[in-house]
Amino acid sequence: MKLIRFGAPGQEKPGILTEDNIRLDVSGFVSDYDEAFFENDGLSSLAQYVAQNETALPVINNQERLGPPIKRPSKIVCVGLNYAKHAAESGMALPKEPVLFFKATSAICGPNDPVIIPRNSEKTDWEVELAVVIGKKASYVSKENALDYVAGYTLHNDYSERAFQLEKEGQWVKGKSCDTFAPIGPFLATKEEVPNPHNLNLWLKVNGELLQDSNTEDLIFDIPHLVSYISEYMTLLPGDIISTGTPFGVGLGFDPPRYLKPGDVVELGIDKLGVSSQIAQAYS
Repeated sequence: MKLIRFGAPGQEKPGILTEDNIRLDVSGFVSDYDEAFFENDGLSSLAQYVAQNETALPVINNQERLGPPIKRPSKIVCVGLNYAKHAAESGMALPKEPVLFFKATSAICGPNDPVIIPRNSEKTDWEVELAVVIGKKASYVSKENALDYVAGYTLHNDYSERAFQLEKEGQWVKGKSCDTFAPIGPFLATKEEVPNPHNLNLWLKVNGELLQDSNTEDLIFDIPHLVSYISEYMTLLPGDIISTGTPFGVGLGFDPPRYLKPGDVVELGIDKLGVSSQIAQAYS
């Protein structure tokens, strides 16, 4: 299945996207795609409900805004420097184990919402990433069983303010957590929709120019490794997001560096996970 949420910010309702790209409202069956939904085997129940009622479900107008495909989770765990060429363009050594940092969940927005360049920012950057959504509580999970804890996958643009991230004291979180810095979606694809998440093309354009173009086969640490590794240090809850890192082609890596300015259009996509687009706006 492909899960969507639609409606005004903060008032989103759950829906699905059919094989024919028709949006259907399932709010009569489930209140939202949140921790409780995933924890209580909501995906299986929803699949049965849709199979029995698909022709009777209300059709969602295509003009309706798409929100993030899951309700705000307990955490977004991000993985840094997980593509070799991106580590090189960042001037950093290849990690011997996953580099983890958090992104505040208040940064989450819809896939096509504007990205707001923060106050006093001169170095707002882009990062196309494959995001993993956790389907059930995970603690001390083995690599062999790690995919059993995955609900599905979605598209994430891990926006970063490089001066906040790298030039100020402390951790990266300050440069990662500004409002609108985590557009998610357009949909969450459940596991059966993406049988091999380690062979997906991912790309990003700014104003029509292709700047990131890679494949998830280049991940240094694959998804089972990441789920297992992270679960050694914290409990992953249903609905939590693991963002698996970005390939080369970020603004920081150019000479001279290139960063977003108001009016820039960012488009990105991943095989089987759709595309999203954000227009950069100045903070006001």
